[in-house]
Amino acid sequence: MKPAVLFVGHGSRDPEGTQEFCRLVEQFRCADPGRIVEHGFLEFARPVLTDAVERCVAQGAHTVAVLPGMLMAAGHAKNDIPSEIHEARHKYPDVHFHYGRHLHLHSKILELCRLRIEEALAAARPVERKDTLLLVVGRGSSDPDANADVGKLARILWEGMGFGWAAAAYIGVTTPLLPEALTRCHRMGFARIVVFPFFLFTGVLEKRIRRLTAEFAERHPEAEFLCTGYLNVHPLLLEVFTERIEEALHGSPNMNCELCKYRVRLPGFEHAVGQPQVGHHHHVRGIGQDGQTHTHGHDHHHHHP
Repeated sequence: MKPAVLFVGHGSRDPEGTQEFCRLVEQFRCADPGRIVEHGFLEFARPVLTDAVERCVAQGAHTVAVLPGMLMAAGHAKNDIPSEIHEARHKYPDVHFHYGRHLHLHSKILELCRLRIEEALAAARPVERKDTLLLVVGRGSSDPDANADVGKLARILWEGMGFGWAAAAYIGVTTPLLPEALTRCHRMGFARIVVFPFFLFTGVLEKRIRRLTAEFAERHPEAEFLCTGYLNVHPLLLEVFTERIEEALHGSPNMNCELCKYRVRLPGFEHAVGQPQVGHHHHVRGIGQDGQTHTHGHDHHHHHP
């Protein structure tokens, strides 16, 4: 029997968001009919995670890959889910539970971000990218690591897609919150501001982003405000989950090569894949000890042996 897969969603007070998550699970189940595939939520929706674990075991699962259906690793992915897995291990000592990584800034997630932004731009009137500001809006967390990843995403999309500027904002918990970010970004004078909700599915917060953006746009008709789609169910998303399952079951390398432009296709940097990795500091190598330059050939890219 193949290892079972258990998707863990945050859960939403918005039934539409919960339905989208369930649609993702159902697509995954249909794509791999020989596998036990279940899902559970941390809050606001059923089944709860403990019930989902029980369903996997009741169907005869001996190994379960538990996957957080979350973009970022904050309190839920770092604490809540692991604590429930710990309880499941005590309750079912003969079942092996393997915890997978959150989706994070996987190259295919970045590609899906690019697609959603491109879709919104294609449906609007032509405006130069250099006259457009991209505002990436994350959920917001008390975990600075997760918040920093939203800023990193904004920077990668800015460089890769050629926007005139980009910024990160949040819809809750941390700053800058979306209303302040819209005010500050608007002052910069760009003809168009593109608001990208970095969310897997809709929900209370994703809809709040749309409402706040629309209200701000009404008050400022001198500029254009576009709200893009969120990620939603897509083949790229399913492919990332498939990779996360394999990692969970068979281990993943310690080295983080996911976002290396020499190894994977990043939006705007596709030409760099496979390029020789050589040092860029030939003119200063060896200077500083005795005032003479020593040549040692090409430097190595230490990040990737």
